This record gives sequence, C-alpha cells and structure tokens, in this order.
Amino acid sequence: MRVLVTGCSTGLGLATAIHLAGRGMQVYASVRQEQEAERLAAEAQARGVTLRAVRLDITDPSSVEAAVQTMIAEVGGIDGLVNNAGVGLRGFFEDCVEGEIRELFEVNVLGTMKVIRAVLPTMRQARHGRIVIVTSVAGRAGAIGVSAYCATKFAQEGFGESLAQEVWPFGVRVSLIAPDIIQTERWTTNRRYAQRAFDPDSPYLRLFQLSERHADTIVHYSRTTPNAVAATVYDALTAKEPKIRYMVGRRARLIFFLRRYLPGFEKGMILNPIRRVAREAGIIQTSDVSETSDV
Repeated sequence: MRVLVTGCSTGLGLATAIHLAGRGMQVYASVRQEQEAERLAAEAQARGVTLRAVRLDITDPSSVEAAVQTMIAEVGGIDGLVNNAGVGLRGFFEDCVEGEIRELFEVNVLGTMKVIRAVLPTMRQARHGRIVIVTSVAGRAGAIGVSAYCATKFAQEGFGESLAQEVWPFGVRVSLIAPDIIQTERWTTNRRYAQRAFDPDSPYLRLFQLSERHADTIVHYSRTTPNAVAATVYDALTAKEPKIRYMVGRRARLIFFLRRYLPGFEKGMILNPIRRVAREAGIIQTSDVSETSDV
C-alpha cells in the first residue's frame, strides 16, 4: 500500500510513518525542512525500516502539489493519505490575536483540505483510496484555554464526516481518528502559546495558569502512546470496511460515550471543571454557584 503521511518530524506523525513502514507499506513521510528529513531518515534507519522523506508544507499549494506528484511519479499512485500535520495554540480567546488564529486555521483546517484536494483526483479515478484525518479529543469536547485550537479540531470533524459521504460512491473511504491527550513534543518543544497568554494585565491570566497546571497533570498520567495512534491508523487504512470514527485512549472513548449518552455531559465535563478552576483562582466564591450533582 502506497501511503502519504503528513507532519512526520515528531510525535504522532513520526510514530505512524515508522509503524506503517514496519508493516510493509510504501511510506512517503512529509516534513517541512531539510534537516527534519535528515533526522527522519536517521530514525527510520535506526528502527530498521525503509521510507521516503519528502518535503511538504501543507499551507503552500505548490509544495503540496509537488510532493503529491513526486509520489505518483515514483510509485505510480497514492492508496492512502494520513493527514496528521498540525499545530496547537494555548491561550484564552481574548488573549489570542487574529493573526495567530488565522494561522491555526490555515494549518489545521485549510492545510488538511489542500492535501486532500491534491490526492482525491487520483483516488477517485482509481475508485479506491483511504483518507485518514487525525483530529483530537478536542474535536469532540471543548476545553478551557484552547478555544481556538478546539475550533479547528471541531472543523476537521465536521469536514471529515461530510467528505466521507461525498467520496464514498467513488470507492474512497474517510476515517477520523481522535486521540486522547498524549505526551509528545506538542507539550514540550512544540508547545505554542498565544501572544498575550501570559500578559500580566489579562483578566484570564490566573485562570490560564491554573488550567495549564491541570492540563499538565492530565498529560503526566496519560497512558495513551503515539504507537497506539499509529496502530489505529493502520487499522483504518487496511480494514475491509473502515469506521468513520476511531477514538484512541481511555479518556477519549469515555468523553465520546458520555457526550452521546449522558444528558448532563455539559454540566459534568465542561461547566464543573471551570467552576473549580475559577474558585481556585479566586474569581468566584464557593457560595456563588454550586456544582451539579445530577450527572
């Protein structure tokens, strides 16, 4: 199977590219910079797998087209596409400036669409193909301090569900993979903050600091791994009848289940956490509002 995987320099993309190559697939793993391609090649060699590193910037249509055409020319087509490339942004909405929100959507939403637009004609003409979009648990439930990021992930979810219906008659299958919070470089070297996230004059500063502390605690105790996501991607690419949605990790599956079946989900999983953070920050008092007990 000939597969293009985007965003392979670190984290989930790297793990996925290595895993798929190890399962015998012809993997074209995209990175943005030449030095990233060199590191990727070295990592693949160390793991004993063979893959092809290709430079691709998902925000640049010419870069996307060049990478896709290179793959088609070298191996004759594309059977699978794994849309993994993306960026994060941490900060309350009022502390995010319009430019960085635009960039977030340009990468996570429009970038994903650009790559899919480039490969769809080949898949449609061949009347077969698999498209995987790596979203997030943040595309199923909003979270404090990442409103703009969650917006892009909800957008990916809606786009993917609609696309799955549009391309199904042509033999192309679309799957959404929503991982739990995972310890990757997204939480360390690739952690991106809004420009004003730590502005001492921001009315949200204390709330944001506390929400980041709570998020780090969740990350610390997360048992979901990049390899679990990679294995799920493989399943979506190879299943006879792939599912439209895959949840990876206990927390992600729980949120999906509760949102679907628990009437009090919004109170229990969304409103109560922010009440606790707001009280800890001293913004509201315990007597101001009580937590729900009927969830």
